[in-house]
Amino acid sequence: MPVRGIRGATTVELNRREAILDATRALLQEMVSANQIALDDLASAYFTVTADLNAAFPAEAARQLGWQHVPLLNGCEIPVPGSLRRCIRVLLWWNTDLPPTAIRHIYQNGASSLRPDLAQAPAPSTKENSQ
Repeated sequence: MPVRGIRGATTVELNRREAILDATRALLQEMVSANQIALDDLASAYFTVTADLNAAFPAEAARQLGWQHVPLLNGCEIPVPGSLRRCIRVLLWWNTDLPPTAIRHIYQNGASSLRPDLAQAPAPSTKENSQ
């Protein structure tokens, strides 16, 4: 079974613990729902934050959602001048037979500017998911 990557990103208004955790939980819930992911099929998750976010580890939000057996890692984004501020990114590694074109990448809030081509992508149909 191949391992596929699912990208997601969101932004927060303030560098506050609850803001980071709330936004990360919302992002993960939409990523799981949009792709119909079973937690046992997740290989791992990698979270990054921009340098202006240090009030919480985003991986904590995954633990709060019950991701007790998914390996999680946090990191910092490269501080490129002019890049999107207060941004949380996640890359999920998912064991799935779905083709890459059937995967929904999720971009919420200000992060939709990162990939406008994917931010409004329609959900794959049931027919695509069964192929």
